[in-house]
Amino acid sequence: MASKLLGAVTKTSGLEAARRATTDTMKTKVKGDNVAYKPNPNLTALAISNPYSRRQMIAGSAVLVGNLAITSPRTGAQGASAESARTKAIIMAKAIHQEEDYKANPKRIYEALLDAKQFTAFSGGRSAEIHREVGGAFSIFAGHIVGRNLELVPNRRIVQAWRVVSWPEGVYSIARFELQVQGSGTRVIFDHTGFPPDLAEHLESGWQENYWKLLRKYLD
Repeated sequence: MASKLLGAVTKTSGLEAARRATTDTMKTKVKGDNVAYKPNPNLTALAISNPYSRRQMIAGSAVLVGNLAITSPRTGAQGASAESARTKAIIMAKAIHQEEDYKANPKRIYEALLDAKQFTAFSGGRSAEIHREVGGAFSIFAGHIVGRNLELVPNRRIVQAWRVVSWPEGVYSIARFELQVQGSGTRVIFDHTGFPPDLAEHLESGWQENYWKLLRKYLD
């Protein structure tokens, strides 16, 4: 009997201890209509920190998504605009196209461009060495310009690998002279490609000053 009573007391004590722990944990303080719970410190991390972390994650994700939604289109537009500007600059600098009309016939212009003596004469006395076969090397304007003939169609077309000696080694551009009959004269259709893009403006004016104007003066 005593044993049973002791067991009952023990169970009662255990129940009482549990009730007190629960009461301490869930004890409340009422202010108006608000109820504030005072949780057991041991449960703070589980009962408070985790929900708060989830709220932070949700809020952070919303901000991140919002930022992407707002900034991505603008960034994309700016990137596209910058890329378009770069592409446009490259295209603009990729080739020089010029057309010049002369009173002289195609044969005279062809010879002036490929004959070393005539080239030296029309370029103001600056020495020229020209091997006028396909694959032949040339050095003009006193060695300032060098290259090789890639295609030669007598009195019609000259295509050259053309470079300024100060360019990086192995860098060649392509200069193409197309000679078309224009009445009793000739239209020179000129295209220059493959040169360093930042030299476009310099080269464009250089062809005018050192080729077309001098050649016109020499032929006319």
